[in-house]
Amino acid sequence: MALKNSTSGYDSAFEEDIKLRKKQQERHANIYKDRGPRQGLPNRAILVDAASQEEGRRLRYQMSSMTAYERHKMLINNYILYHPGSTAFLKRDTSRDKKDIDVVRENHQFLWESSDTPDTWERQVAKKYYDKLFKEYCICDLSHYKENKVGMRWRIEKEVISGKGQFTCGEKRCSEQEGLRTWEMNFSYMEQGVKKNALVKLRLCHDCSYKVNYHHRRKEVTKAKRRKYREDTDKESRKKRRKDKDEAEETEEVAESTSGSGEAQAATSPDDIWKGPAKLPDEKSREEEFEEYLEDLFL
Repeated sequence: MALKNSTSGYDSAFEEDIKLRKKQQERHANIYKDRGPRQGLPNRAILVDAASQEEGRRLRYQMSSMTAYERHKMLINNYILYHPGSTAFLKRDTSRDKKDIDVVRENHQFLWESSDTPDTWERQVAKKYYDKLFKEYCICDLSHYKENKVGMRWRIEKEVISGKGQFTCGEKRCSEQEGLRTWEMNFSYMEQGVKKNALVKLRLCHDCSYKVNYHHRRKEVTKAKRRKYREDTDKESRKKRRKDKDEAEETEEVAESTSGSGEAQAATSPDDIWKGPAKLPDEKSREEEFEEYLEDLFL
């Protein structure tokens, strides 16, 4: 049984515990004394900054392997996750959105003059679309032909490929392929408050031809008329070539007479005609033959 100390009021076992605790504290103090001055815990702001830097490095590494759409989707998902209730700012008013075809419809012109310079990007888009159209034949709308109202537009690429307006009737709702006739008409229309005229060609079937000629007789384009026009053009071109050739020969004769060379030219021997192919004075060039082929094709 432990004896009680009369002076301190505690028993001997408690004193031993106090002495043992003091020895342990001294031993620990010596250990920390050898290690140097004891440092306290780091500041909370420093820990938050270090954690944010590490998180930023992780996100950059993760986003470097993503596509633009995947990064966009991840950022939107994080925004919705960390900011609930604030997604109303992400909603757009789609009533004012426009596609390219809407811009073309608003700034469309049936004919663009060489002096028409697009001053806005919308008109530039419409002009670029117009340049890509095929302007040999037209597609028409004859639904109001009795009121003398005819709608016109140029053919688009898929219509040219399918033959619509050339091998099929040019009325937009008609698909007749037999008995097509070519009509040339002066199309008068109002565009942007200005009255304009355009000479266009239509390929129409029998019924649609009756509709387009309901008020006025149109000019029909036939192969005979086209051939006569082509022959007249060829005659004019041949006359022009013959005139140029005569002028060139006269120039050569003048040059020879002025040079004083009065030597007689040697007569052409009969054997010279076999030295080369016969020269035809009215031979058609390759460009004229190709143009003639296209005229027959697009009649």
